[in-house]
Amino acid sequence: MAYTATVKLDGDTQTYALSANVKKYTLMDLGFVKGRSGAFSFERSLDPNTPYQAAFKVKLAVNADLTGFKMSTVTGNGMQRANIFKNDAHPEAVEQLRFILQSFIDRDVLIEK
Repeated sequence: MAYTATVKLDGDTQTYALSANVKKYTLMDLGFVKGRSGAFSFERSLDPNTPYQAAFKVKLAVNADLTGFKMSTVTGNGMQRANIFKNDAHPEAVEQLRFILQSFIDRDVLIEK
């Protein structure tokens, strides 16, 4: 999956874009990890009860020059993409995802389109 300017998760109605004001130190403050290539990655459980036995995770990556990003929801092992919005089957995971993404919006990392 390539880095893009906007991302819409499978099944979601909202589209997100990387803010023009994003800073590297803000990403680090929010829990992003800088990789060898300079790209920043973020991975969190969407289970509000326990982060250790996650059914779903959210994964984000921002490229080194802060011009593009990718985002996806995946299964607990991180190997397959998952649609947590399907049939309203996972309302807790959706709520947790919205909370995480709202914190990124509040810190001027993402914007809603």
